[in-house]
Amino acid sequence: MTTAPEPADQPREPHVMPGVRASDAEREQVVEALSEHATTGRLTLAELEERIGLAYRSVTRDDLAELTADLPGSSELAPAAGGPVVRPDNAARRSATKWIVAFMGGTEKRGRWRAAERVNAVAVMGGHDIDLRHAELDSDETTIVAITIMGGMDIYVPDTIDVDVGGFSLMGGTGERGSRRPARAGAPRIRILAYNLMGGIDVWRLPEETKDMTLKQAKKAAKRAE
Repeated sequence: MTTAPEPADQPREPHVMPGVRASDAEREQVVEALSEHATTGRLTLAELEERIGLAYRSVTRDDLAELTADLPGSSELAPAAGGPVVRPDNAARRSATKWIVAFMGGTEKRGRWRAAERVNAVAVMGGHDIDLRHAELDSDETTIVAITIMGGMDIYVPDTIDVDVGGFSLMGGTGERGSRRPARAGAPRIRILAYNLMGGIDVWRLPEETKDMTLKQAKKAAKRAE
């Protein structure tokens, strides 16, 4: 027996997106988990901010699950009763950078590197480029003590990060350049204490689209965002 073909004007079945739709609370839970993984070195600042952006745009639980699929479960990071937070892979992590020093010369700190909770950067008749876009952080609040004596320094951070700049200058100055977009709520905090003696420090807040650009390209994009 031959089945009669369906009428040409019969409506199609509506497309239903698979997976249960995510709630705002579930998005925030994933954001918190991603931030915790960033402080264990599993995610750089750029990776963290990219995934957080995707988390807030996620529609289903499946979308959220993809963002943590390559990360261990949050239970592995939970502290034992009365004890410190256990970070099982700390021994395998690269050494944390605590000092960056230049004397009559220059240095570049960029790529994937690990910033200690407090970093001391000193430039004497020299200069630094300190790029935090792909850095690993040891803490939700990182302090950079930046000192220039007849030298200069540029510090680069994603514009979604909370940046607090303070310090003192004598015959020199500190500038904040780049994007004016407000920091993301709950973002890691970078505290920069800048001290200049006949020197200068510029803090550059870089838009998200600059995360894979060279520093020269990123500075041009940041100037356009001012």
